[in-house]
Amino acid sequence: MPLESPAAEASAAPPAEPGPSSAHRVVVLAVDGVYPFELSIPNRVFPYAEGAYEVVTCAATGDRTVRTNADFTISVEHGPEALERADTVIVPPYDAACVSAELPAPLRAALARIRPGTRIVSICSGAFILAAAGLLDGRPATTHWALADRFRSLFPHIDLDPDVLFIDDGDVLTSAGAASGLDVCLHLIRSDHGSAVANRVARQCVVPPWREGGQAQYIEQPVPQEGTSRTAATQAWALGNLERPLSLAALAAHARTSPRTFARHFQDEVGMSPGRWLTQQRVRRACRLLETTDLPVDRIAGEVGFATGASLRQHLHAVIGVSPKAYRNTFRARAAATVPD
Repeated sequence: MPLESPAAEASAAPPAEPGPSSAHRVVVLAVDGVYPFELSIPNRVFPYAEGAYEVVTCAATGDRTVRTNADFTISVEHGPEALERADTVIVPPYDAACVSAELPAPLRAALARIRPGTRIVSICSGAFILAAAGLLDGRPATTHWALADRFRSLFPHIDLDPDVLFIDDGDVLTSAGAASGLDVCLHLIRSDHGSAVANRVARQCVVPPWREGGQAQYIEQPVPQEGTSRTAATQAWALGNLERPLSLAALAAHARTSPRTFARHFQDEVGMSPGRWLTQQRVRRACRLLETTDLPVDRIAGEVGFATGASLRQHLHAVIGVSPKAYRNTFRARAAATVPD
């Protein structure tokens, strides 16, 4: 079995403008500040689909020299004219410091070359380019969870869902950060040629053909700090007693105020109700135990204040979209066991 992509052997030959082909033509648009990892994903994934795709990379200008967000620049073989013959256009992410509601004139002109009906895909901050070009108007979209607030401030009219790995809206797809580029490319292959081909490509790339859940399982939630608000001390107390049944009355009694006043202050300071916050904190504690211990699910449920393992499963799936087993399989560090004589 070859260790390199099927296209690797041909890469040493002088490049030439491809002629007519029955293969689906994927054009990857490299803009200044592009992330090299995500830029390379389509060229790494699609060639394993046994000739079903032709992948080329183009620049937005005729210069064809592209600055990356790393300490090097790259030279691509095609200019923006390659977009005119694309069946699918993929826009990888670029430096988040460059994102804007306005596109540079050369990039806008390059996007105007795309034929109507062409499938368009963004990875991570590439969604900002699609949004600025008006390609996401009236559509659902996603991007990296850390960029969600910035995206909403620039494009409040777009229905953003930062909790998913990708969104397929027919001829326009958007995906989250980094490795979600692999997810969306495998999804395209699965949609075009079925699960068997996509699974075979995933094995070649040594990645799962499908990941459960969404971005929520990768987001680090902040822990409240004592002394910063009227309810912070009670939040800290609750975190130390999650295994207990913590009612609104119990929280208010700790804060030495009425339940109604406590609930109002809590909502103002945290942005959610005490009950919802407690559920999130219990799920977070359960996730840490799933990552760091071998405790059974029922035992973990009791440790974090859920009545049963079934209740933990229900809440975990509601908050991060996966089962306890799937979460543990993803995040549990399995060190090699040393067995004494």
